[in-house]
Amino acid sequence: MKALHINGNNLTLDEVRQVVRERCPVILEPEARLAVERARAVVDELVEHDRVAYAVNTGVGKLADMRIPPDDIGTLQVNLLRSHAAGVGEPLREDVVRAMVLLRANSLAKGFSGVRPAVIDTLCEMLNRGVHPVIPSQGSVGASGDLAPLAHLGLVLIGEGEVFYKNKRIAAADALRQVDIKPLVLQAKEAISLINGTQAMLAIGLLAILEAEILADTADVIGGVTVDALKGTDVAFDERIHRARPHPGQLLVAENLRRILEGSLLRESHRECQEVQDAYSMRCIPQVHGAVRDTLANCRAVFEIEMNSAVDNPLVFPEEKKVGAPRRGIGATVPGVILSGGNFHGQPLAFALDFLAISLTALAGISERRLERLVNPALNVGLPPFLAPGAGLNSGFMMPQVTAAALVSENKVLSHPGSVDSITTSGNKEDYVSMGMTAANKLLRVLANTRNVLAIEALAAAQALDFREPLQTGKRGQAARAAIRSVSPAINEDRVFTPDIERVAALIASGKLAETLR
Repeated sequence: MKALHINGNNLTLDEVRQVVRERCPVILEPEARLAVERARAVVDELVEHDRVAYAVNTGVGKLADMRIPPDDIGTLQVNLLRSHAAGVGEPLREDVVRAMVLLRANSLAKGFSGVRPAVIDTLCEMLNRGVHPVIPSQGSVGASGDLAPLAHLGLVLIGEGEVFYKNKRIAAADALRQVDIKPLVLQAKEAISLINGTQAMLAIGLLAILEAEILADTADVIGGVTVDALKGTDVAFDERIHRARPHPGQLLVAENLRRILEGSLLRESHRECQEVQDAYSMRCIPQVHGAVRDTLANCRAVFEIEMNSAVDNPLVFPEEKKVGAPRRGIGATVPGVILSGGNFHGQPLAFALDFLAISLTALAGISERRLERLVNPALNVGLPPFLAPGAGLNSGFMMPQVTAAALVSENKVLSHPGSVDSITTSGNKEDYVSMGMTAANKLLRVLANTRNVLAIEALAAAQALDFREPLQTGKRGQAARAAIRSVSPAINEDRVFTPDIERVAALIASGKLAETLR
């Protein structure tokens, strides 16, 4: 496979997917290497002349006023990684960790961090050889970025901590020895450049977008099939209605629904009925699903900016010149400037992560309401109660709808935004934090719940179509039904539903149901 050359400026979401899922190899682009070396020269010059710069030769956070003697700068690097590696909880998934390593390497490759190219090379080699740091999922408040998660990542570069290698959890030193990666001896500023950043929450956000976009397409497919199975009308999806309120997502969803229902004999069978309009969960699919899509597009844009940004602190600008009278040892002779700022703050991501969870909660919520209409004997005219063959002896979809209701309600709790919270840390130096990692961790649960709710609706919609035979839905709806039936046979009598839900959820995650749109 052709290697991905990173430079900090043009990494794409599809390239992230290739590295994470397809194990595409990664190397530092030659021109980016030169930019990294120029920034490193600024740091080396500052250390050589014993000029003061935050986290280069000072403590960090509240301890920023503590000057570090030149002989102790190497010790400072090790101490920063060890002291900040204080995470707890279940380790992050392998795909999240792979994304984190890639994103950290890409940000450093931008040439504003002041690390040596060897740091980036080592991160790339960890990816290429399948050495994945064990990174606890809890411990970040999203202030100076994801300090604790990134410290656990950084420990591996110096041969400490633990990794997953060949499906085993082992000491990092042992894994590096097996793959012939030499642990680094970090130099001035390199530890702070490794731990200051938003890559943990960003990694989750990027992978969540990939999954959420599949869910959005799948929801259109399943929603369209449900509408047909319930003998709903397609009038509400008329293009003229949506041109009158032209939100991009709404227009796209209405088009998708028209395509799903195209050629449906089931629809034609009741075109002259007296029903004027359907319930909101059917009629307003374009408006609800469309708003979800627009939210996903907004979140994707935020994440794409972030993954090609310099997000550590301080930042090094080699081409700049320090002007004015020397102050605290820094004067006009420095071949660049080192500036302290706050690019590590996770607020843009925290908002996006929360909004993404909220939108997926709506996607699951309207799905469960359609499911209710499929199973409720007061609402599913012409279908058996709870879609049960031999209702009474069999309970059919009574409990799967309860499960969906439970998941939707859990999503509502999880959608309380983490980004509206803040808690003071580091002796009140870090006095307003983003809680972005909290938002990210919640989002993963919302994603899984939403996928399962859609899986239950898919199962019920397929069952309802079975009862509508010999009338058939459109070709795309039939393809979706066939895909569902390929992993879950028709339910002719009660059985344990959990395996069916899991198989259809996996089918959804694979993108195969979404493919029926194309």
